[in-house]
Amino acid sequence: MESKAGASAAVVGGSIGGCAAALALHRAGYGSVTVHERTNGDLADRGVGIGVHDARYAELEAAGFLDASMACVPLVERQWYVRDGTAPGLGRRIRTDAFPFRTYAWGPLWRELRARVPDAVAFHQGSTVLSVEDSPAGAEVRTAAGTVRHDLVIGADGYRSTVRGAVCPQARPGYAGYLAWRGAYPEERLPDGERWQRDAAAYVVFPGGHVVVYRIPDGAGGHRVNWVLYTAPPPGLDLPLATPTSLPPGTLSTALRTRLAELTHDHLPPFWGRLIDVTAPDELFVQPMYDVTAEPGVVGRLALLGDAATIARPHTGAGAVKALQDAALLEAALRGASDPAAALARYDASRAALGRTMVDLGRRLGDALVTSAPDWPSLDGPALAQWWHRADSAGAFGGRRLPD
Repeated sequence: MESKAGASAAVVGGSIGGCAAALALHRAGYGSVTVHERTNGDLADRGVGIGVHDARYAELEAAGFLDASMACVPLVERQWYVRDGTAPGLGRRIRTDAFPFRTYAWGPLWRELRARVPDAVAFHQGSTVLSVEDSPAGAEVRTAAGTVRHDLVIGADGYRSTVRGAVCPQARPGYAGYLAWRGAYPEERLPDGERWQRDAAAYVVFPGGHVVVYRIPDGAGGHRVNWVLYTAPPPGLDLPLATPTSLPPGTLSTALRTRLAELTHDHLPPFWGRLIDVTAPDELFVQPMYDVTAEPGVVGRLALLGDAATIARPHTGAGAVKALQDAALLEAALRGASDPAAALARYDASRAALGRTMVDLGRRLGDALVTSAPDWPSLDGPALAQWWHRADSAGAFGGRRLPD
């Protein structure tokens, strides 16, 4: 590895993608790496679930971003259920298929990645980046403390990215027309939890949407129940949906809570309805669905990574995977490179194809599972398998293989 001990880089955003980017830059030889994370709170408190396909895990383990010490729940199958009066409880199972995934909790996974960021990296929380600019003299980052020039800047600042505005101002996330209600809570609270096996994910389908349910680690040796329900918002919902937004735990309106209660009562089998109903208000939040692809994802010495570059709907099963893959591609492009701008251009060429694939898949699955969902009760196992094959015709669910 060529030494870049005198070179400096900044990462905007300190979540999973930001930590991975900092690791990539340090391992590529950058002697000075600074991370700017705008929040002051403990990111490890975030409890949302993450799925990683076994094949993608193997690649990311080889790349040095994941390892066996990181707590996960191994899954082996996916079970599809629909409400049926003749099959109370879990409902009628339409199909069971292979589901080789590991599930993680966002907070504990972030904590593990953060612990792997070397002490030599300056990690500043509560540091809001006001603007970035690529200049002939370098990449400039402006915060309330002033402007600092670097050899390159990586934007890992998520779906509301400041860096995206400098790299690709025409890329604006578009609202997909529906929401994801989400929740996670200790497994001990789940009524009759022994009826649902630990190594299975459940897809519970209903008219106009579906629920995905799986267990995740709780960070203390136990498990949490993690669920996400996708469907259209109630009529007349007043949300600023034209720009990326979310409703954090404890802030849901009466209309949203009422809509969720109606869905669980009217459309879900009793077991899965109760599973959602026992979620406490401070564990419940809502994410409107957006997607965008920033092309180009690099301008000069500014580059985008993770959700800053590509927002794909969570149906793909590869959101965190894509950010970690971007970091692996970034490290490979920068390692031994003497020209940062040329290296970033090579990174973008390999990153962009992965991003387009996942955005396209998210849109197709969103249409198939939510906005143009089939008549679920009419499908048997073979028909459901054919429907899924059409929806994921590219075979990209869980993420694409990293380029060699």
